[in-house]
Amino acid sequence: MSDQILHECGVAFIRLRKPLSYYIEKYGPTYAMNKMYILMEKQHNRGQDGAGIANIKLDVESGHRYISRYRSIKPQPVAHLFKKISKKYKKAQKAGKDKFRDEQWLKENVAFSGELWLGHLRYGTHGVNSIENVHPFLRQNNWRSRNLVMAGNFNMTNVDELFDILVNLGQHPKEKVDTITVMEKIGHFLDEEVQNIFEKYKDKFSNREVSEIIENELDLHRLLKRACKDFDGGYTMAGMTGSGSAFVVRDPNGIRPAYYYADDEVVVVASEKPAIKTAFNIDYNQIEEIKPGHALIVNKNGDYGQFQIIKAGEKKSCSFERIYFSRGNDPDIYKERKQLGKLLVPQVLRSINFDIKNTVFSYIPNTAETAFYGLMAGIDEYLINKQKEIIIDGKPSVDSVEDIISFRPRVEKLVLKDVKLRTFITDDEHRDELVSHVYDTTYEVIRKNVDTLVVIDDSIVRGTTLEKSILKMLDRLQPKKIVVVSSAPQIRFPDCYGIDMSRMGDFIAFRAMIALLKEQGKDYLLGEVYEKCTRARGHQSQNNYIKQLYEQFTDDQISQKIADICRPADMQADLEVVFQTVDNLHKACPLHLGDWYFTGDYPTPGGMKVVNRSYVNYMEGKLVRAY
Repeated sequence: MSDQILHECGVAFIRLRKPLSYYIEKYGPTYAMNKMYILMEKQHNRGQDGAGIANIKLDVESGHRYISRYRSIKPQPVAHLFKKISKKYKKAQKAGKDKFRDEQWLKENVAFSGELWLGHLRYGTHGVNSIENVHPFLRQNNWRSRNLVMAGNFNMTNVDELFDILVNLGQHPKEKVDTITVMEKIGHFLDEEVQNIFEKYKDKFSNREVSEIIENELDLHRLLKRACKDFDGGYTMAGMTGSGSAFVVRDPNGIRPAYYYADDEVVVVASEKPAIKTAFNIDYNQIEEIKPGHALIVNKNGDYGQFQIIKAGEKKSCSFERIYFSRGNDPDIYKERKQLGKLLVPQVLRSINFDIKNTVFSYIPNTAETAFYGLMAGIDEYLINKQKEIIIDGKPSVDSVEDIISFRPRVEKLVLKDVKLRTFITDDEHRDELVSHVYDTTYEVIRKNVDTLVVIDDSIVRGTTLEKSILKMLDRLQPKKIVVVSSAPQIRFPDCYGIDMSRMGDFIAFRAMIALLKEQGKDYLLGEVYEKCTRARGHQSQNNYIKQLYEQFTDDQISQKIADICRPADMQADLEVVFQTVDNLHKACPLHLGDWYFTGDYPTPGGMKVVNRSYVNYMEGKLVRAY
């Protein structure tokens, strides 16, 4: 992706289902640590701002620590975490020698030697990148069953309402952010659940005995049904209690991803399937998806199951996961990205006037590469059919038949990601300067003023890198025309479920639409829509009023205006920008229909509030998040 965008985050969870001694004997004391390292490292694409890991030991005697947690914001946070944990194991191995393979000694003397592991990778969508913002979060208590460790990949659209609920429950939340709010809400009902069981048995058993009963009878299903009913957003949230129960709960529309694998030794959860496959060397068909609106719950004894927490809505899993975020070695995602490229063939052929002979095809590294393969497979199919027609109907000579059969489209690696610069970390004033140095090109492969360049990207968000770097760089090759192709549709609306796309004015499609309104004397509509959005504040049910602004123009009109905006002032070549259609997106990713950033059709009421608020912020000149 030329315009880098972020999202939060990735989760990894392991529950050992047998006694720790079983794994020590069969695999060695570091078995779970090694597996968790692979799970997190194979998802490092999901978060490089920070990482955290927590571990819980089962049935540890009083006086011994049973919860361990490390968090890091170092440049390679996952490696940093596991280097620290490995040091503890190596130190214990030296000190304990023969005791290092003894379960009880290991638990009493070595941190991160327990049966439950929860890892998290963070990309921050807002705020400073401090250690305090890194998951997992810990809610502590002297009762084991009241301790709560949580991490998640989520954004809530109704943090203000959730905050007020906590205040009305009698709490005093220290921050108005979704991570703290969510944990405190679940923690409140965990406290209630524990207290109810205590009241039930306090007159029949000693407090120590009741504590053990609580740990065995704790009903996470009921707890989560009560805690999650007010959530509005996209979420995969994982939690562990100090007593050894655990859960991973998913939003009712399945917006954020969650997959699991279980056998008689482990229960494993991750945000991406390839991580589980690699870590445990299993087939993809053994990995299941946690159902929308359900929680995968593992009790203290290691028994597990999926339970409905909230009534599932229409499945709207995030299509950006398929286009860009998730690793492309998932076989389904690989096929979908290739299909996204292939479906663009008719549009691309029209843009080059079917002149493949004088066209060079390339892509923006690195995530657009798979779509590029699909595009070229489609071009090859087109050529084969044309070759058949010429040979069968045209009756060419032997020499010309050889020329026809040997003809291939020209493919070159023209765009190189030369420097690993993260342009989003700098301020807006200096972003353009950094952007211009992110990419480099291959010279002397283009016939000047003859060839057309077709360059595919997986999406175009702000258009900054196109204007400031890529188009300037490619224009220096002196092609006749440059066609920039996006395997995703036009990004028109903000995301509010975990992707760093919250300010509407940042989107080049939005800026193009505004420019067209002004050119055609329809800018009065901006005020009308603003009035509708402001009147809708505070209402439970809202419409996406910004859609009526886009409805004034065709997709092609907006694409042309995007080309005008992206075009550098001194560019010599002709320029065209081609976008994927929403219909073709759905054809390529039929099981992942979350498309609100393209269509404005948000799956939750909070999404509608956010888009209207984002527009109001734009009109009022407020450069803040809308949620």
